[in-house]
Amino acid sequence: MVYVYLIESVHQREQHYVGISHDLKQRLADHNEGKSPHTRKFKPWNLVAYIGFADEPTARAFEKYLKSGSGKTFLKRHFFRALKT
Repeated sequence: MVYVYLIESVHQREQHYVGISHDLKQRLADHNEGKSPHTRKFKPWNLVAYIGFADEPTARAFEKYLKSGSGKTFLKRHFFRALKT
């Protein structure tokens, strides 16, 4: 399985990150240990959501979409609103 995941900073809840991994537990540990330069300054992180894909090309396409302008709008409109209510 290949996972596309969403994490949220524990201390700065407006900070989110979308990523992809074959080993979700290890990847979250890497984020929390500061091994990723993109997420280091907002650690620690909580896993908010993930979706598993059987093949990597589909997972990469979904990750790319979530990182695009329309994907970010989708997350804000449909996902983050649900978290706040």
